[in-house]
Amino acid sequence: MHNLKEIKVWQKAVELSIDIYQLTQSFPQEEKFGLVSQMRRSSVSIASNIAEGAGRSSDKEFAQFLAIANGSSFELLTQCTIRGKLQFLNIADFEKVENQIMELQKMIYAFKNRLKSNV
Repeated sequence: MHNLKEIKVWQKAVELSIDIYQLTQSFPQEEKFGLVSQMRRSSVSIASNIAEGAGRSSDKEFAQFLAIANGSSFELLTQCTIRGKLQFLNIADFEKVENQIMELQKMIYAFKNRLKSNV
C-alpha cells in the first residue's frame, strides 16, 4: 500500500479536478447536466482511480488503476476539445487545461512503468 498524499501524480490530478470545477462554473446553464457533468466526473475519476490503485495490495493492481486513470484523462481531453470547438472555453483556458492533462498523462505513464518494473 502506498501513502496517497505523497504521490505527486495524485496531487496533480486533484489540482486538475479543482481547476475543471472552477472552469466549468462559467459554462452555460443548459450544459450543467451535459458536458459540465461529464468533464467533472472524468477529472474526479482520474484522481479517484489513482487513489484506489494506491490502496491495492500490489504494484500490478496499482498499475491497472493507473491505466484506467489515464483513460479518463483522454476522455477529459476529448471533452475539453469539444468544449473548445463550441467556444465555451477561451483559447488560453483550453491550452492551460490541455497542458495540465498532457503533463498528467506523462506522469501517469512514467509512474505506471516504474511500478511495472517492480513486479
